[in-house]
Amino acid sequence: MKPSLPLTILSSLSLVSCAQSDKDRQLPNIVFILADDLGYGDLSCYGQQKFSTPNIDRLAREGMLFRQHYTGCTVSAPSRSCLMTGQHTGHAPIRGNKGWEPEGQWPLSANSVTIAEMLKTRGYVTGAFGKWGLGYIDTEGDPNAQGFDEFFGYNCQSLAHNYYPDHLWHNHEKILLQENESGKTGIYSADIIHKAALGFLEKNSNKPFFLFYPTTIPHAELFAKEEYMKVFRGKFDPEKSFKGVDDGSNFRLGPYGSQPEAHAAFAAMIKQLDDYVGELLTKLKELGLEKNTIVIFASDNGPHLEGGADPDYFNSNGDLKGYKRDMYEGGIRTPLLVRWPEKIKAGTESDHISAFWDFQPTFAEITGANVPEYVDGISLLPTLLGKRKQKEHEYLYWEFHEQGGKVAVRMGNWKAVQRNVDKIPQGTIELYDLSADTDETNDVASSHSEIVKKMEEIMKQAHKPSEIFPFAFEKP
Repeated sequence: MKPSLPLTILSSLSLVSCAQSDKDRQLPNIVFILADDLGYGDLSCYGQQKFSTPNIDRLAREGMLFRQHYTGCTVSAPSRSCLMTGQHTGHAPIRGNKGWEPEGQWPLSANSVTIAEMLKTRGYVTGAFGKWGLGYIDTEGDPNAQGFDEFFGYNCQSLAHNYYPDHLWHNHEKILLQENESGKTGIYSADIIHKAALGFLEKNSNKPFFLFYPTTIPHAELFAKEEYMKVFRGKFDPEKSFKGVDDGSNFRLGPYGSQPEAHAAFAAMIKQLDDYVGELLTKLKELGLEKNTIVIFASDNGPHLEGGADPDYFNSNGDLKGYKRDMYEGGIRTPLLVRWPEKIKAGTESDHISAFWDFQPTFAEITGANVPEYVDGISLLPTLLGKRKQKEHEYLYWEFHEQGGKVAVRMGNWKAVQRNVDKIPQGTIELYDLSADTDETNDVASSHSEIVKKMEEIMKQAHKPSEIFPFAFEKP
């Protein structure tokens, strides 16, 4: 029988850390917290009014808040592929949520160079705790095969929909959660993943580390612990009820469970996440690591409309149009907060246009690592430190391989969106001026034909055909 989770965690915490040189100690630790389906307006530092996020807001108060930051894609797997490899979705190896039997998603290729692999060349110990979704165990996309010394959590993003799973993974070991068997709710997955992440900090406090913390919160299903539900129950009436899958052959295998108090549950989940962030910051301070650690908070895409979620009620998009799976701003513009004490000026904001593929070159410049030649990103370090001129992107590009195929480009203040790419490859391109029309309500393509032509050229240039993720017109 596989060991129970508590024993596994305790045994992992007993591992002895290697000594480190004085030279290595000058390298900053990196903690990257990635929320799941958190919208641009879901944090109080970005304007949320119905609840507050004081611990996450602290990162903005003590660091930098980005106003024009973009995720890698409008759904999980390709967004994370962009983050890990420094490529936009026209080049990245994973461009959709394609499944893999018996569990998980299509694997990152063996020749991908992830942030973790890059940082290991500089002596970093690396850990990922939460949702992976980039390759099943023992495939080339396995987190241990992609540069992570330790992984604990969900390998499959579909199974990560459910907060009381029957198993999680610790590296290559399947950890059975007997407390959740037969429909029981003994172990809330986000709690034990969080404890494992804290353990990683403790056991690696004497060497440079990269902690990747892709939490499953607040993705559907909308389940929170009762201690948090009590705080918000009855505060968001009229409530929204959702009838899901509570038994049968698909129970806890992806479909969401029922939730009669969806509004309270959503706020409760954000509160849980905010508390987790607070505990991470406290742990860094206790370990004496606060000043030498970069803490980043971001989201993988815009807010979803599933499992009873009600983004319009919470104004989860702020003033932006669209949701998860849209190429409008609400689907891809997300929060970004970065704190690096005594390096980043506290309480600053940036309008620099950035994206997920910028993190790999940023970390390379910070640590002195060699960045892969294929990277599409630009280092954000000049913006973070404010000491020299920041290089700007000529354009940002996204593609999405569901719902008929969608493509988007941002070039300066211009934003182009093309839908139904699979059906009409040379179809209509919508054009918006984000300087005057952030919510993308006024399509000005008809009066700016030269800009539309340039956008069309960029779309053709930026898209490199993929055998695994082709648009329909590319299939033989």
